[in-house]
Amino acid sequence: MDLTWDIILCICIAILVHILIFIFVMGKRPKSIVGRHVVVTGGSKGIGLSLAVECAMKGANVTVIARDEKMLSGAVALMELIRQRPEQRFQYRSLDIGGDYVEVARVLSEVEESLGDIYMLINCAGFAICGVFESVSVADTHKLMNVNFFGSYNCTRYVLPKMKKAGEGIIVITSSQAAMFGIYGYGPYAASKYALRAMAETIAMESREQGVSVTLALPCDTNTPGFEEEEKSKPRETKIISGSGGLMQPEQMAKAILKDALKGNFISTLGAESWLITLLGGALMPWDGFFTNLLHAIVIGPLRLFSYGLHKHFNSVIRKCAVEDRAAQTNETSAKHSPDQAKLGDTLAEHK
Repeated sequence: MDLTWDIILCICIAILVHILIFIFVMGKRPKSIVGRHVVVTGGSKGIGLSLAVECAMKGANVTVIARDEKMLSGAVALMELIRQRPEQRFQYRSLDIGGDYVEVARVLSEVEESLGDIYMLINCAGFAICGVFESVSVADTHKLMNVNFFGSYNCTRYVLPKMKKAGEGIIVITSSQAAMFGIYGYGPYAASKYALRAMAETIAMESREQGVSVTLALPCDTNTPGFEEEEKSKPRETKIISGSGGLMQPEQMAKAILKDALKGNFISTLGAESWLITLLGGALMPWDGFFTNLLHAIVIGPLRLFSYGLHKHFNSVIRKCAVEDRAAQTNETSAKHSPDQAKLGDTLAEHK
């Protein structure tokens, strides 16, 4: 009986703390980007395009950066259609942001000449190549790091000192739920996203006193062209594990990321499962607000059992797939030998 009352008390405290979080943390007033220059990398499609559109809807001047000029041109045309102010301006640049830093700096300096100093940088360029660790080629692994990590590093490296000097600015670094824990079939990809997480945490700690806000976006699976390509290389085990979390739409993800960035929240997630995984995998991350951390202190102990069960589930999926693969190989081997055994039987019959 006492145990039941203890559980009820814990639930009541959790509800009360959640209400306080909503009042004191979620109620933070967002910053305005009306007339400010926002740069979105990977802005030609997927979450990046949706973020560019959201920024345009909020009155910002937007530069989108990617490599496909045709898609970039379409992104600018779309923003022109939904412009909120006559004086708003939109432009694009085709650039390999994961390449030479000097070239990246040159292009970013050029876009600043057109639309003014960059007030907000949204690093959203990235892609995934899946496969068990040894099946992903060395060349593809370098490509993952160049685009996913160095693309964000190069752009952030350029804007950060300028923002510190100006005493204001917002940087969004788009990582992934794969930065919270290693997942079967995501080896090199997860490593590139872990690197972004570490970079975001470091920059946030170094830049807060200079007025620069950093947001680490941790999206889950999202229905984008990039996700469609990712599905082509995913092992069966990875599809089963990651498929349990559902599929978000890029517009939903973009709204959540921009909302958190403008409010100055360090972490941006969408959905209960993403929140749980981020909570369990990022206990030392700088979560915003005293009441948020108080809630974590109350629930994180019991949630360790959730993480244990989650890993048990993942391992059971992998084990089941391995058993099925071995059975399939055995059946295939048996089928290959069956014709030979039939021929041997016929030969013996003839001799008799």
